[in-house]
Amino acid sequence: MKLNNQKDPAEKLMWERTLSGSGSPTRPVSKLMVTLLLLVSATYVVYTLKLISNSRACQVEPFSAVVRRLNDIVNSSQPLILFHTNQTAVIKSYASPPPSPPPPPPPPQTGFQHVVFGIAASARLWKQRKEYIKIWYKPNQMRGYVWLEKPVTEEDEEDEISLPPVKISGDTSKFPYKNKQGHRSAIRISRIVTETLKLGLKDVRWFVMGDDDTVFVAENLIRVLRKYDHNQMYYIGSLSESHLQNIYFSYGMAYGGGGFAISYPLAVALSKMQDRCIKRYPALYGSDDRMQACMAELGVPLTKELGFHQYDVYGNLFGLLAAHPVAPLVTLHHLDVVEPIFPNMTRVDALKHLQVPAKLDSAGLMQQSICYDKRRKWTVSVSWGFAVQIFRGIFSAREIEMPSRTFLNWYRRADYTAYAFNTRPVSRHPCQKPFVFYMTSTRVHPVTNMTVSRYEIHRVAHPECRWKMANPSDIKTVIVYKKPDPHLWDRSPRRNCCRVKSKKNNTLEISVAVCKEGEVVEVV
Repeated sequence: MKLNNQKDPAEKLMWERTLSGSGSPTRPVSKLMVTLLLLVSATYVVYTLKLISNSRACQVEPFSAVVRRLNDIVNSSQPLILFHTNQTAVIKSYASPPPSPPPPPPPPQTGFQHVVFGIAASARLWKQRKEYIKIWYKPNQMRGYVWLEKPVTEEDEEDEISLPPVKISGDTSKFPYKNKQGHRSAIRISRIVTETLKLGLKDVRWFVMGDDDTVFVAENLIRVLRKYDHNQMYYIGSLSESHLQNIYFSYGMAYGGGGFAISYPLAVALSKMQDRCIKRYPALYGSDDRMQACMAELGVPLTKELGFHQYDVYGNLFGLLAAHPVAPLVTLHHLDVVEPIFPNMTRVDALKHLQVPAKLDSAGLMQQSICYDKRRKWTVSVSWGFAVQIFRGIFSAREIEMPSRTFLNWYRRADYTAYAFNTRPVSRHPCQKPFVFYMTSTRVHPVTNMTVSRYEIHRVAHPECRWKMANPSDIKTVIVYKKPDPHLWDRSPRRNCCRVKSKKNNTLEISVAVCKEGEVVEVV
């Protein structure tokens, strides 16, 4: 096919007119379009050149440097700034909030400085009873007051240094008292907590009541009080040993001679209503039942702690002390009506003797441990810091942990069924009478830091025994090794375990410690 390159004459004429700009009405429009096209092209070229020149002037950062800068911004409290061409935008928020202030430190643990003792005393018996207070009261560490019905003359300067200050109770003649068997001094004694509160002492958490013949193991008292929130209302104490006493007074009452503790908020609430409360109970016998009546009106029950001891008994406390409950020993009471706790000593000297182990390991004082000498078929009971007993034969732990009846009931005609706890006879067979060894000395070994307590046999007559077995009378001395354990009562209650180590000549060695995993006191 042959191409025709020749244009049509009419088409050729139209093309020439368009190029020459004549002969057409659209000529101005064409010029405007060309002008706009050139203007846009020039603008694009200028903008591109400027952008290229600015890019060459910038210094591009490596990616790792960019990441580091972003981390610095996130971890700092400075505002995050974004750059966009020639404008700056500030984000008014922080990448992380400022650190919060540290929490306030916890309040200090309850100590002697947070306790105030109120000691009920009688001017008539003050000369005799003050010796008990001197045994346990630490004037440089403790706060307390002795409340008397009238002033007494101090015989020497030592009393002023070693005893709490003496206060005279307020007049109680306006309060009625109608109990024919009691004494109206019970009213003034019941108001001691309120009167002590009104002294306005600072930083008080607990008010602790006791009699002038109450002896406190003060370190154990603090251990007990630390268990409770002093900002709440608490009424802490224990019952009488006599079931008849508890029936006559109340099983919900803390006996004052055994001591009781009242938290500060409860003391404040009591002070606001006690005088009205006392007037409603003129027929009650003592101070502690008046106190319990007011507690009932306040709706606060007794929180029982087994280490507070009223000791409403007569005779020898040995059976009770040698089988002390699994609880810290806090108080002893009625020391004028029972025998000295150690033989061949006065009451005061015996209590001073007890302070030696109390200073070395107060948490473990009087705590019972039970074990067996399997080769000789003996049962051994250790009341640490007080006494060791050795029995012929094997007794179950259930029986040995019961107090033996070495004491008499508060009601002379009542028998052993009138106690508020289980008891057992001293022995059921002449051969089972225990051989008793009393503590004579206690010290801390300078190398092992263990307490080494020595117990000597109490020489009393024993009935003849024909049992064909080793005779405990051959033992004259028992040595007990025990590591002090101040955190004993920070754990759940459990007796320590004892182990018979060896017998050398006339000496039996025993170790007392926390029970090992799987260790059981079982009859074999």
